Amino acid sequence: MESLSSKAYKKEFVSTFDGDDSGDLKPRQTPGVLYSKAIPTPVEKVTLLAWSEELARKLGVQKPTEQKEIDILGGNRVTDTMYPYAACYAGHQFGHWAGQLGDGRAITLGEWEAANSETWELQLKGAGPTPYSRRADGRAVLRSSVREYLMSEAMHYLGVPTTRALSLVATGEPVLRDMFYNGNAAYEPGAIVMRVAPSFLRFGNFELLNARKETDNLRKVVDWTIERYYPHIQGENKVLDWFAEVVERTASLMVEWQRVGFVHGVMNTDNMSILGLTIDYGPYSFVDDYDPNFTPNTTDLPGRRYAFGKQPSIAYWNLGCLAGALLPLTHKDQLVAALESFQEIYWTKYYTMMANKLGLDGLTTEKDVELITQFEKTLAAVKPDMTIFYQLLIDLPLYMDTAQEVADHFKDALYDELSPEQSELLFTLIATYLERLNKNTIKRAESQQRMRETSPRFILRNYLLHQAIEELEKGENTLFLKLQEAMKEPYSDKFDEFFQTRPEWASQKAGCSMLSCSS
Repeated sequence: MESLSSKAYKKEFVSTFDGDDSGDLKPRQTPGVLYSKAIPTPVEKVTLLAWSEELARKLGVQKPTEQKEIDILGGNRVTDTMYPYAACYAGHQFGHWAGQLGDGRAITLGEWEAANSETWELQLKGAGPTPYSRRADGRAVLRSSVREYLMSEAMHYLGVPTTRALSLVATGEPVLRDMFYNGNAAYEPGAIVMRVAPSFLRFGNFELLNARKETDNLRKVVDWTIERYYPHIQGENKVLDWFAEVVERTASLMVEWQRVGFVHGVMNTDNMSILGLTIDYGPYSFVDDYDPNFTPNTTDLPGRRYAFGKQPSIAYWNLGCLAGALLPLTHKDQLVAALESFQEIYWTKYYTMMANKLGLDGLTTEKDVELITQFEKTLAAVKPDMTIFYQLLIDLPLYMDTAQEVADHFKDALYDELSPEQSELLFTLIATYLERLNKNTIKRAESQQRMRETSPRFILRNYLLHQAIEELEKGENTLFLKLQEAMKEPYSDKFDEFFQTRPEWASQKAGCSMLSCSS
């Protein structure tokens, strides 16, 4: 285990590509470069609030105890071998081309090589302005930083591909934020997350180079990405083969999001990882009452572009933007064909996932697809709690004769009393499901095991996060620490004190149901 200051950091990205080395933090356009040097702006006092011990062991990083080491986590200290920079990229935001964006409040310190030779980018989020901050201050508040720290780690333990978080620190400085963009700005405590990933490259990195007609830079970054992160891809068709794998990884990620009921909230192309990771945790949420039209982002109203049920189609749209950016490097028809493969890949993986979620055996048949569709439609009509419903489904009796029996079995997943129509819909669904389940060629115990491995029992609900944040702002960390432990065992019943529907008070409370992009 090594300290953050004792090891020489790699600088492969900045040594490979052209950048702006001036260190000027003034917001501006930076044509011709892929990054700009950006030294973190020191804060009043860096205080360690949370540390991911498991990730630290994976990286071979020793938990800092001395203040000079803790200062690195808040940007107050930069070692000689680091080269802090902000990446330059563009993106489509809510379906519209936004032009140059870039890391407005994220600063990469360098690349850390673990003992197994894996290389990880260490990045501070909220460490001050960069040339891409536009009119913002480059800071982050405790509220958003707690959410990013906990959720990126929680998604890892859920088995969902994700960037991760090593540390959370307080800055000792207030940050002014208008949480809902309604003119009610207020000061909140500042915080910084050190987030970790093999790469933070996004679709938008490639979009910007194409938009600026920097074809040489585009080819260079594509070749570098393939060589570094997709080394198994070789040959004259490598750009096309690489794009096809990005399509496959993105489709797989969408299946994982739908499996656990995760809603990203801001699926702009600059928030889409080229490695198929979940990236940039802003106004996200898990689904409570099942609603394909649910979006947690106030900025996404009224169109609900990034609603739960629309995420796969938005991923496909975003991949189309990436394909457009790669047109100068390969053949259009083949790019289109690779893009179109998304549909088959997604639905094949999705139906397999849902079959496991329902405890079905074998390959998904046409009848099973009809059953899965019936589940989706019925849940959208009945609106039970998604997580609790699938947990109760695991222990469903194999024979149920009446609608009342079914309603009683699922009562703990319901937010409202069922209407006669809803009760009949649910009974019809369960009767059809039991008929199929009783034809399973696998034993009941194996069927239930598949279900338990696919459906989490604990999720980081927004209201729990909100309560933990409120406590932290008062100097209390009991709930935060408990959530930090619970998220590591999402498929067990060890933390069943959290196994309940969203309380009524949280339905409309700011920060518990809807959030904004403000942080």
